[in-house]
Formats: sequence, structure tokens, C-alpha cells
Amino acid sequence: MNENVVLCGSNSYEQKYYLNPIFQKLPQTVQDELKIICVTFTEDVGGILLLEYETHGTLILKVMSDEGDILYDEIGSELKIKKISKEKEELLRELEFFYKIMILKEPVNEMISK
Repeated sequence: MNENVVLCGSNSYEQKYYLNPIFQKLPQTVQDELKIICVTFTEDVGGILLLEYETHGTLILKVMSDEGDILYDEIGSELKIKKISKEKEELLRELEFFYKIMILKEPVNEMISK
């Protein structure tokens, strides 16, 4: 894999939420939490939010907006990303752990020693 893998995302322009089908086996409560995070984010500040795994398994929150979108709140977006990262730190860390074991097939004992 040489490119990022999208876990999920929300688009305020199309008012849509997306969960990558390869993550359908995540518990429903986790799927629901991801949807709440994404949809709430785009409803509050606009734009597009993607949760993506980098090639080595780090989960990043990627924000984009259409050029010239005067309703997009760039400052609010940065603040909300920091808030999500802090409040959902454990969930995000567990999602990285899941990805590294289930998708990248890293041995569990190596994950625990990190």
C-alpha cells in the first residue's frame, strides 16, 4: 500500500457520510461514534472531514473545503480537530491498533511492546 486508506468521512456539500466497506466489521458502537464525529464536524464548520490511515497505520484527520466557500470556518475547523484529537484520543489509538493488526497484519506482540 502506497497511499492513504480512508476509514470514513463526511461531506457538508453533499450532506453525505461514508464508511469504507472494509471496516464494516468494526463494532456498531464504534461505527456510530465515527459517524457522530464526522457528521457533527461538518455540520459545525462545513467542508469535508476524512479519517485516513497513513501507510504505516497512523490515523489522521484530514480537512478540506471548496475554494471560495465563504461559509467554511477554518479557525473553528482547527479548534474542532484539536478537541476531537484530545477527547477521542483513546478511540483513535484503538482504531490505529485495529488497523495495524487486522489490515497491515502486524504481530500483536510487536504492537504491545511499542
